Amino acid sequence: MIPAPFEYARARSLEEAIELLADEEARPLAGGHSLLPVMRLRLSQPSLLVDIAGLGDLRYVREDGDRVAIGALARHADLERDPVLRASCPILAQTAAEIGDPQVRHRGTIGGSVAHGDPASDLPTVLLTLDADVVVHGPDGERVMPAAEFFTGPFETALRRQELVTELRVPKVADGVYVKFARRAQDWATVAVAAARVGGRVAVGLTSMGPTPLRARGVEEALAGGASPGDAAARAAEGASPSSDQAGSADYRRHLAQVLTKRALEQLGPG
Repeated sequence: MIPAPFEYARARSLEEAIELLADEEARPLAGGHSLLPVMRLRLSQPSLLVDIAGLGDLRYVREDGDRVAIGALARHADLERDPVLRASCPILAQTAAEIGDPQVRHRGTIGGSVAHGDPASDLPTVLLTLDADVVVHGPDGERVMPAAEFFTGPFETALRRQELVTELRVPKVADGVYVKFARRAQDWATVAVAAARVGGRVAVGLTSMGPTPLRARGVEEALAGGASPGDAAARAAEGASPSSDQAGSADYRRHLAQVLTKRALEQLGPG
C-alpha cells in the first residue's frame, strides 16, 4: 500500500527536531524500518516526518565508568561490530547480529527500535533484562528512566509529546545469551529469551510473550533458590500473556518459552 500524504523536514540539531515535533501528528524518522511499514499499511498516518538520521552526535558507543553508553542513532550493524560492546556487553552485540537481514541492520537504529515499543523486538527485551536506563530529551530537558518503566503497552512507551530517545545506558555484563526462535531467519521472534548475569544474579527476559517485553520473574526466583535450569524454566510463562497469531498459538508460545529458557540457561552455564 501507499502511505497517506505527509510533509517532510530534516532536522539539523536535536533542539530543532524537538521543536519540529511540536506538531501533534509529527513523528521522528531514524532508520525507518519500524515506522515506514506501518505507514504503508496506514496504521500510522503522521502529518510530518522529522528526519533525525543526520544527527551524527547521537551515533556512538562508548564506555562510561561501569556502564556502556549507546547513542540512539547507533545502527544495529554498529552494535554488532563495535569492539567496546563486544568486550563489555556481548549479549547486545549478539542480539543485534540476529535482527532482520544486513539491509535492516545497516539502517535500523537502537533508538528507533526502543521508541517503537514493539513487544516482538529483540533489543528492548535485552535492555529490560540488563536493567538498562533510557535517556530521553524533550522541551523540558533530559529524563532518565529504567527500561522497566519505559515500555507501557503494545507499541506504547513512556515518551511524552516532543520527546526523543537519545541514549541507552547498559551495565557491563560479561555473561549473557539471547536465544531466538523464528519461522524464517528474517522474521520477528515467535518467542525469544535473554539471560544474563547482572549484579550477581541471573536475569531473564522474554520477547513476544505479552504486550511489552517481560521479565521472567518466576524463573529468576527459582534460580535464586537453587533450582536447576530445567526446573526454573518450567516457570517461564508465569505472568505472561502471549497472543495467538499466524506464527503460533498462545499455548505454543508458552511451551516454547520454557524450551528456550532452559536452552538459554544451559548456554549461560553456572556462575
